Amino acid sequence: MPANRPMARLEWVMLLSLAAVWGGSFFFNEIAVRELPVFTVVLSRVALAAIILLALLHLRGERMPRGRAVWLAFFGMGLINNAIPFSLIVWGQQHIASGVASILNASTPLFTVLLAHLLTQDERLTGGKIAGVIVGFAGVAVMFGADALRDLGAQAVAQLLCLGAAVSYAFAGIYGRRFRAMGITPMSTATGQVIASSLLLMPMVMVIDQPWTLPLPSPAALGALLGVAAISTALAYVLYFRILATAGATNLLLVTFLIPVSAILLGTLFLGEVLLPRHLAGMALIGCGLAAIDGRMWKAACGAFAR
Repeated sequence: MPANRPMARLEWVMLLSLAAVWGGSFFFNEIAVRELPVFTVVLSRVALAAIILLALLHLRGERMPRGRAVWLAFFGMGLINNAIPFSLIVWGQQHIASGVASILNASTPLFTVLLAHLLTQDERLTGGKIAGVIVGFAGVAVMFGADALRDLGAQAVAQLLCLGAAVSYAFAGIYGRRFRAMGITPMSTATGQVIASSLLLMPMVMVIDQPWTLPLPSPAALGALLGVAAISTALAYVLYFRILATAGATNLLLVTFLIPVSAILLGTLFLGEVLLPRHLAGMALIGCGLAAIDGRMWKAACGAFAR
């Protein structure tokens, strides 16, 4: 894996593009969930993405790995990296704005550093990370507001669901380390997990949503499903693994700072969403916490002060 280094112009373009397409997933979810139930939205996302990624694998000349252990790992990853967090976020977006959901999702690294300390041997908490976690969770508390302590209403529950998605993503980040040790290529991992999550979600859609009983979705809802699958999932995975291979995991962490920006812009411009001052304050604190965890901004500031 490449060491932490300044990114080239093309890598910055890919990083900004990844932030835009991942931020777009909250925008597409907001449109689709107005007409379709949660599990139908999520299954459409992962199933269409699976078809696209399988086609890309074929064009690359790769084949999906076989073996019981590999596919058990794919199902584990599909559950905690796709099925659970996607469903929780879409559920939450029934009651909160897409921008708010994206800000809460940006807390994923806060949970990741805590879980990595508990579950791994090589990613321990440092003073900077502890400070980052404290500041970041202070931002989460500000976003919830004092009213949530008195009345756990629909909005507070929706925010908790989005935080649950962030926890699930954090577990997935640690769980996913095994695929490299198993010798599975990143694109095969991405494809395997969306195939597995599609199979996991299919029975729930058939039993709970019964999509054949639903009215035909509007062109806007169908376009949103296609967008979240093709752009915010399939294309996002291609960009993700390309940046990971060329710029490394540390530089890739920067995308966490940028996703809420694109989600908020799309929600404000096209959905008429308005964020409250506490949401913006919470985003600022979460951003400061992520900066402390990342460490580079702090080191650059210290270096400039020393000069």
